[in-house]
Amino acid sequence: MDLLKDLKKIEEEAAAELSSVADLAELEELRIKYLGKKGAVQSVFAQMGKISAEERPVVGKEANLLKNKIQNWIGEHKEKLTAEAAEQRFAAEKIDVTLPGAQIKTGRTHPLSLIRQELEEIFIGMGYKIAEGPEIESEYYNFEALNIPEHHPARDLQDTLYIDDNYLLRTHTSPVQVRTMEAQEPPVRIIAPGRVYRSDELDASHSPIFHQAEGLVIDRDISFSDLKGTIELIVEALFGKNREVRFRPSYFPFTEPSAEVDVSCIVCGGEGCPLCSRTGWLEIMGSGMVHPNVLEMSGYDKDYYSGFAFGIGLDRLALLKYGIDDIRVLYENDQRFLHQF
Repeated sequence: MDLLKDLKKIEEEAAAELSSVADLAELEELRIKYLGKKGAVQSVFAQMGKISAEERPVVGKEANLLKNKIQNWIGEHKEKLTAEAAEQRFAAEKIDVTLPGAQIKTGRTHPLSLIRQELEEIFIGMGYKIAEGPEIESEYYNFEALNIPEHHPARDLQDTLYIDDNYLLRTHTSPVQVRTMEAQEPPVRIIAPGRVYRSDELDASHSPIFHQAEGLVIDRDISFSDLKGTIELIVEALFGKNREVRFRPSYFPFTEPSAEVDVSCIVCGGEGCPLCSRTGWLEIMGSGMVHPNVLEMSGYDKDYYSGFAFGIGLDRLALLKYGIDDIRVLYENDQRFLHQF
């Protein structure tokens, strides 16, 4: 057994392999191959018990010299590879300060937020306060307190999304009005904007989630003329002085009398076009005088106080004000659309 020849062969192989190592991972594999616990140099030490006592010092000395030599080779090569990697990283990360800066895309206010902010500013300027309430409501606040008892046909029109037998996703923001009346004495002058939910199919004009802003005024001697004047001011502020307004008799369980409110078409000016179905008018809200039963259930004296209420669809207002023909684009988060606002 000639271990000295084995050491010479190990040295030649290590030198040859080291010259072709290109990265630190390969270098670590080579270190393990030759200097690890089961490496080539260690295998020579493991065989020294099989040679004569006279040969052991000589072989041991040469084996330790080779071990140190390979360690030095690997250390030098590691420094070289580390320096090369640093240079490559620096070259890849360097910045050409003469290049134009990258464009930073800033956000835009959503059209629904814009129309809500504008509406709130209009009403705050008229002395109203902003009121909010829970989106998960009880049947009592969503229906019964608004003069819509159990089995009332109006409940079928709401297409309600129930959570359990007693709670549901609110179908309008009118429950906020009831909660406000229960919490304070007249005079009341509030607007309640927020999300509402109904089991509608999603199409160009309907969505299961949409937004409303409902207004309420309660005080002494409030009349329908007060309601009419308020709505005319709102329309003028939103659409300009050239919009005509008309009131059509309608029915809502929580108001009596009730009226739908239309404005002259913003596209054709009342001449008739596809947007207004050739009628010249666009419906924007429902309104009416607060029903005496609603006043009474909220603890108000129906013979002493009166009031009016109205509900505006913010999605519909956004479509009309910004000339949008499909409600779905309000919820698709398409930046090409949103960056127009």
